[in-house]
Amino acid sequence: ARQDRKAKSRDPISAKLVANLITEAGADRVLTMDLHAAQIQGFFDIPVDNLFGAPILANYYLQNVGRGNDDYIVVSPDVGSVARARSFAQKLDLGLAIVDKRRQKANSSEVMNIIGDVAGKNVILLDDMVDTAGSLCHAADALVEVGGAREIHACATHGVLSGPALDRINASPIKELVLLDTIPYPAEKGECAKIKYLSVAPIFAEAIERIYEEVSISSLFD
Repeated sequence: ARQDRKAKSRDPISAKLVANLITEAGADRVLTMDLHAAQIQGFFDIPVDNLFGAPILANYYLQNVGRGNDDYIVVSPDVGSVARARSFAQKLDLGLAIVDKRRQKANSSEVMNIIGDVAGKNVILLDDMVDTAGSLCHAADALVEVGGAREIHACATHGVLSGPALDRINASPIKELVLLDTIPYPAEKGECAKIKYLSVAPIFAEAIERIYEEVSISSLFD
């Protein structure tokens, strides 16, 4: 889902090739979850249903935090993720803040500003994917050091956890990282006490059953 466009000269747009391979292999419908680039749905010549992981994560926090808990606030790790974070915050009836990353001038270090009041709050930091965890952990640091947040709870749909991800997570102020099991945990890296996984099997099973029974799956996107 990261190969939807040319980022630099001679980069292939491999997503279209993969879409064609899946179609030629005989698939007549595709189910995905939280595509990193939603426009990839248009690369397929067959129906694509891009399910959302946020409802699973929201239900977890509704059970463990409750609705409208004034001690908590949802934070978007960057401006590009605001729409997802806003919808998530509405499900939990919580406020919303944003980590705004910018460079003041060329060759200067990146500055993180916090839009919104997180002082003394327990933060729920929402992202779609954790790869090397650099952006997530830098945002967590800024929320504590600049914003004065009390605790950092992070969650994401996909846990790639490549390279130094686990070391960064363990060294960060993140108390808990909740991931969905769309990608298997890299067992060779050993356990990480901060990471908790939630299953996506029920929502995929429900979608498959509805498609088979020719029933609408639109309610699964709520």
